[in-house]
Amino acid sequence: MNLEMQQFKAEFFKALAHPLRIRILELLAEGDKNVNEIQTLVGSEGSAVSQQLTILRAKNIVSGTKEGNKVIYTLKDPMIVELLAVARQIFNNHLVDTITILDKFRDEDEEVMATPKK
Repeated sequence: MNLEMQQFKAEFFKALAHPLRIRILELLAEGDKNVNEIQTLVGSEGSAVSQQLTILRAKNIVSGTKEGNKVIYTLKDPMIVELLAVARQIFNNHLVDTITILDKFRDEDEEVMATPKK
């Protein structure tokens, strides 16, 4: 069972491993949208958006429902919203760590520059 769970997680994260797919998920976290809406919001070609939606559908991350001549896409699991929020927080934590390190370097450089030379 553990191996199956690890395999699921690996495949799941592979499906998320594209900036356009992440952007699509962020948009769908705000509410259901059709391909044209997504295409307009991301500023990308329809074929690129459709290709990424196909991958997300194949991995059961989004679903599409036909309404007239449009397909409306929705997140399959609302926990995706939480996952994206956690990823953003991890990014912010890394950013804070990087800024702290850069501040330390800047302080050390300032100390070196302020020390009179003999």
